[in-house]
Amino acid sequence: MGDTRRTLSPIGFGAFKIGRNTGTKYPDAYALPDSDAVGRLLNAVLDLGINLIDTAPAYGVSEERIGAAIAHRRDEFYLSSKVGETFVDGRSAYDFSAAGVRGSIERSLQRLRTDFLDYVFIHASRDDVRVLDDSDVASTLVACRDEGLVRRIGFSGYSAEAFRASLGWADAIMVEYHRESRSLESVMAEAAAGGVEVVVKKGLASGRLAAADAVRFVLSNADVTSLVIGGLNIEHIRENCRVAAEVRGESP
Repeated sequence: MGDTRRTLSPIGFGAFKIGRNTGTKYPDAYALPDSDAVGRLLNAVLDLGINLIDTAPAYGVSEERIGAAIAHRRDEFYLSSKVGETFVDGRSAYDFSAAGVRGSIERSLQRLRTDFLDYVFIHASRDDVRVLDDSDVASTLVACRDEGLVRRIGFSGYSAEAFRASLGWADAIMVEYHRESRSLESVMAEAAAGGVEVVVKKGLASGRLAAADAVRFVLSNADVTSLVIGGLNIEHIRENCRVAAEVRGESP
């Protein structure tokens, strides 16, 4: 699919809500869709031209559902998952060991029914500097990239210090960024200047911000490669793509 800085769609699909509805930060409760609804949604997302699907082992049954619904369209999208965090019995657990990272990738490949992952991000806990300093997670991901298990590796965390520490090896970073959370703007600029992709998560502040305004704000920043937005309503996703195309002058 070529150079992702040129070809990643400005809107990516965040697959949290198709797999998990407990322990969330969303203001409103929601029911998990059934398998048929998930299949219709994911195929419609791809039909809109969205080519980044972001998931994680901590997103409940999200990976399994993606594999079941759109593995047959694998050459149409970039697949992003994560290592380090799982969510079991209502609580997050973390394992950043080399064995844990490799095992996580292998399980993701099986659940997603694919031979490789386009992106794997470190799903860091709040003590993200310690995660990088005191574990083998980064070096293990580098090795997995060298072996061809993953194509690009990155870091999803919280602190500017940890993000800066990742820029020496990361192909991409995943940052929370919106009008009410701008503390990482300088890190985003440094990353983009160094050829590291900037993928934005929680650009709508977990549903607290008006979607159209939030999309315009995030994608007006030229350092942003793609904005990942979750959701279960295809019409809302379609409107987000329309706004993104308006801002970026491209589809979606």
